Amino acid sequence: METSLLSFTQRNMWESKEKTFFKLMPGSAKEEASKEAKIRAKEKRNRLSLLLQKSEFHEEPQARRSAHLAGVTRVCPEEAIRWGESFDKLLSHKDGLETFTRFLKTEFSEENIEFWMACEDFKKSKDPQQMILKAKAIYERFIQNDAPQEVNLDFHTKELIVKSITQPTLHSFDAAQSRVYQLMEQDSYTRFLKSDIYSDLVEGRPQRPTNLRRRSRSFTYNEFQDVKSDVAIWF
Repeated sequence: METSLLSFTQRNMWESKEKTFFKLMPGSAKEEASKEAKIRAKEKRNRLSLLLQKSEFHEEPQARRSAHLAGVTRVCPEEAIRWGESFDKLLSHKDGLETFTRFLKTEFSEENIEFWMACEDFKKSKDPQQMILKAKAIYERFIQNDAPQEVNLDFHTKELIVKSITQPTLHSFDAAQSRVYQLMEQDSYTRFLKSDIYSDLVEGRPQRPTNLRRRSRSFTYNEFQDVKSDVAIWF
């Protein structure tokens, strides 16, 4: 109890001295001190946020981490070698698609493969209302300027989508999907084949930990009432 009172008294004395100190300081010095105090407060908040993120990671159930690891290491070297024959063979295999997505996350460019998968799912639409909702969702998530996961498309390709978005067809995103596919094939796929993630699979080595950023809020078409997506691998 005495210790608490002493601590409280010391804190009041320090705050009193600090106020007196600020009163005696020139105007410009006060502003500078105020800026430094704000910077220190911001740094403390950032450190606290980092600690909370680490805590969330370590609290992840062991069973889930083990299942994820098992999913990564179940690929046989022979299958991984076939992924190197063509980009199409990589994406057509479930484990290949998952592994490539994991690689893109390390490069902070997973929006490309997620857009490609969204287009694949969109082309399976049968109900007109469902098609409209999915088209709108894809446009707002990946196409429009400053979209949360905007993909790199030229102006002409974007304009084609804008013109058809109110009355979409199953081919509304074909040009954009083809463009993103080519970008991944010519750029990301080449680096993937040279990555540690791929070489470990080919050599049959245990997968190394990968530094992945925290995921933003998941986005699926289930956010829209009565709209269902069969692409469970999304996000």
